[in-house]
Amino acid sequence: MGFDFDYMLSLLPILLKYLGTTLGMAFWGLLFALVIAISLALIRVYKLPLLDQLSQLYISFFRGTPLLVQLFLLYYGLPQLFPVFVGLDAFSAAVIGLSLHFAAYKAESIRAAIIGIDRSQREASLSIGMTELQAMRRIILPQATRVALPSLMNYFIDMIKSTSLAFTLGVAEIMAKAQMEASSSFKFFEAFLAVALVYWVMVLILTRIQNWAEMKLNKAYTR
Repeated sequence: MGFDFDYMLSLLPILLKYLGTTLGMAFWGLLFALVIAISLALIRVYKLPLLDQLSQLYISFFRGTPLLVQLFLLYYGLPQLFPVFVGLDAFSAAVIGLSLHFAAYKAESIRAAIIGIDRSQREASLSIGMTELQAMRRIILPQATRVALPSLMNYFIDMIKSTSLAFTLGVAEIMAKAQMEASSSFKFFEAFLAVALVYWVMVLILTRIQNWAEMKLNKAYTR
């Protein structure tokens, strides 16, 4: 049958119309995942009784099970047990699933970055009258951000690509549209190559942003 280059090009504008949905899932997923991850990391750093054990269980579960299974549990499984989730739409379920999944990975990166900061930084902060919270917010976390940024950005890039699983819940994003176009035209290679190129370009842009951010944060540490 041959490769239909013109058909692939014609798909790109169609896929780009659904790019907002993909980026929206990734943005909200990133925001919620960071909030959860920072909370988990602080719980583990300070080893809060009971909460530390629960956070370890959370991290173990969401790192130890596939994201697709977690999405199905959220969207199809929870409504069976808890009627309040019956009205949960597919987009929200995908955002929640992405947030919970990647928060487990990010929490460990943030925790490692925090404990990697020399203890003298904390001690010096407390010695000049700062509280634990002030020392963490003003001294420790800003330095930990520089250390954790590469891994956090890598997880965000992975999250962007993982939004493609949302089509299994019925979310109309770029992967879902590519699947529909391929099914109607039977030109699967062209359709999936087109969507692969869209994801690739997004990752290239994010990689450039990551490199710029790292350079800015490391500027004060280079001579």
